[in-house]
Amino acid sequence: MDLLEGIRTTWAVRRFSAEPVTDEEILVCLDAATRGPSGGNIQPWQFLVVRGDEEKRKVAEIYRRAYLRYERALLAVRRPHPDADEEKSFMRIVASARHLAEHLASAQAYVLVLMPSLGLTLKDEEGELDIGTGYASVYPAVQNLMLAARALGIGSTLTTVYRIYQSEVREVLGVPERFEIVALIPLGRPAKGFGSGRRRSTGDVTHWDRYGNRRRG
Repeated sequence: MDLLEGIRTTWAVRRFSAEPVTDEEILVCLDAATRGPSGGNIQPWQFLVVRGDEEKRKVAEIYRRAYLRYERALLAVRRPHPDADEEKSFMRIVASARHLAEHLASAQAYVLVLMPSLGLTLKDEEGELDIGTGYASVYPAVQNLMLAARALGIGSTLTTVYRIYQSEVREVLGVPERFEIVALIPLGRPAKGFGSGRRRSTGDVTHWDRYGNRRRG
């Protein structure tokens, strides 16, 4: 499969079939993840693969509670989109996310991505040097993992909703307090295949040389 085709069709998979995913396939995905770039090559990631039925069930229950709380709060403040098609698209996403929350344990495995809680801010005589967040050195690895999964016919999605009850997830899985759980990625064969999600056109989100310049030159 062409790399660009893989990128275009690595959409969020939230419905999984019962077809198995092997440990060897997961290790291929994790190897791809470790190839991701990180600032200063610090490679701040650790990966926790959850395959046990009991552990998956416990994390799934925490995730379900977190998601339902999140959905209620989101829908309470959100105004319907004036475009009917856009509104239907959004509600399909909500239904898909709710399905994942109710069936997370049907995934063959979860990969939790951990990052040490390290302060990376430096200072000099002029003050703090803001070079961005440490998450920038972890999420490229997450994307690599998901692209490798796509190449193997494995569906995935990136979620952080569990962070509402992150301490409970830590306790269930024995994650030390010194680590942030920065992503949870369920893995499984997609129940409905792969495809491309709705995206705004490149022209709508691209500026040239200065903000507001929509055309090159």
